[in-house]
Amino acid sequence: MKPVLLASLLMFLLQSPASEAATSTPAPGSGEHKIKFVPAKGKLRIEGTSSMDDWQVEARSIEGSLEACPGFLHPGQRNSSGQAEARVDVLVEVNNLKSIEKDGKPFSNKMDDIMHDSLKGRDHPQIRYQLDQLVLKRPGKGQDAPSEYDARGHLAVAGVTNEISMPVRVAVAGSGQIKIWGSAVFKMTDFNIEPPSPKIALGLIKTGDEIKISFDWTWVRRD
Repeated sequence: MKPVLLASLLMFLLQSPASEAATSTPAPGSGEHKIKFVPAKGKLRIEGTSSMDDWQVEARSIEGSLEACPGFLHPGQRNSSGQAEARVDVLVEVNNLKSIEKDGKPFSNKMDDIMHDSLKGRDHPQIRYQLDQLVLKRPGKGQDAPSEYDARGHLAVAGVTNEISMPVRVAVAGSGQIKIWGSAVFKMTDFNIEPPSPKIALGLIKTGDEIKISFDWTWVRRD
């Protein structure tokens, strides 16, 4: 009879509420719920110089995803290291980059072709950015005031991936929306891109190596 009583006792314990609570409780450190966002609107602008005039190109079609802990929207809840838990993956099609006038009007299809060729768009059709680390530098002083971060990640252009660091700002832009903007300066040769030198009727145009990349994106909550 003893083996039977022991088996019955074990079955009772396994079916008791205390055992159910123990098996259903998440393990410590299992992770905080992530808020997911997708890009709603925005633009990426690249600006540079040449021997003829300054130039600028823009892309207004952006793909990607953003996942962050709730503390990302409330910097006061950040951990002691100041790091915000966030994952960002952004894609921009090279062919979506178009040359524009300073007022935003289309500039030149010929320049578009030269630019896409310089960016090796046929072999590497996408520009991609992946965030590795986001460090809070200055929290916003008001509910809608932007917080300043140092963003560190990897930027892939024309088949070359470089680790980059740049300042960004994040602000709540409405119900379920956030706005992220920032800028950084690079050199084309950092990505093995030869600054274009197209020939026109007036002579050879020499393009400066240094460029400025700026972005302004609004993300909408998906879940």
